[in-house]
Amino acid sequence: MSSIFTKIINGEIPSYKITENDDFFVFLDINPNAKGHTLVVPKKEVNKLFDLEEDLYNALMSYARKIAIAIEKAVPCKRVGMAVIGLEVPHVHVHLIPLQAMEDIQFNKKVKLESDEFVAIAKAISSNL
Repeated sequence: MSSIFTKIINGEIPSYKITENDDFFVFLDINPNAKGHTLVVPKKEVNKLFDLEEDLYNALMSYARKIAIAIEKAVPCKRVGMAVIGLEVPHVHVHLIPLQAMEDIQFNKKVKLESDEFVAIAKAISSNL
């Protein structure tokens, strides 16, 4: 059975897409810790980060870096934090979270955004790639 991320990648579930390439799909988290909270997901469905083939793992980290730099340009923040937890969805994904404080990286703090805010943020990040 496909993961929710595979369904998003395949267009079966809508998302606030930022960008994609042959290997990765990037979109805003719809339950964000902070404005601009972004997910970088390999298109290849693999459950655990360290089960990725080494080349794909290295490419994921490199691509996440590129996305984080674009986020930092688009969303006012002190820095962009990265978390890889993977328990909530059995499909590798990197969380890139704009940080103002340490609490922003904790997954018990969420912000509410309207659809037009998600669209504007996705466009702002995308325009900085």
